[in-house]
Amino acid sequence: MEETNPYVGEKIIEGVREQIAIDDPPEVKETYDRLIADGHPEQEVLKMLACVLSTEIFEIVNYPSAKDRGA
Repeated sequence: MEETNPYVGEKIIEGVREQIAIDDPPEVKETYDRLIADGHPEQEVLKMLACVLSTEIFEIVNYPSAKDRGA
């Protein structure tokens, strides 16, 4: 298994922070708010959301036509 590049990880978390700040998509901020309200530490929440974002990025890069069908 490959090691995670810390620079890439930080950039993905930065992307999550941007999604929260601009409330787009709104589900990201809703999930963030809910997890924080449930008592999860902020860094843990950001890492969880970054996991979801990185999965989406992987899907788009590796299976572009799958996302096109949903548009």
